[in-house]
Amino acid sequence: MTTLIVLTVIDIVLLIAGLAIYLFIVGGQLTKVATRLEECADVVWEIKANAEVIRPGVERINGTGGVVAGALPLLYGMAEGIVTGATYQPEPADAERPPARPAMGTRRSRLLEAVGYRPAD
Repeated sequence: MTTLIVLTVIDIVLLIAGLAIYLFIVGGQLTKVATRLEECADVVWEIKANAEVIRPGVERINGTGGVVAGALPLLYGMAEGIVTGATYQPEPADAERPPARPAMGTRRSRLLEAVGYRPAD
């Protein structure tokens, strides 16, 4: 009977020691979480203070956005009118194309002038 009592006491002491270690670890983690939450709360209050300054401007932007949204159907109709007259019509595949010419006309080389040669115009 004495051995059973000693083993029971040892078992209870080990259980209490395990619970104490567990509570110590959880307490440390909760302390870290509380510290980070406090830092986050400070950041949130800072964001709120910055956002309060912006609020009147946002209301003005929303009003301007409403005006622009109201004008979109008119702009869309005008764009449709422009696009209708500018629709691309491809040339037939069997049409003969003239050779390509430079847009600025005949090119003149300046290298010849650099060496002193000037062809007759």
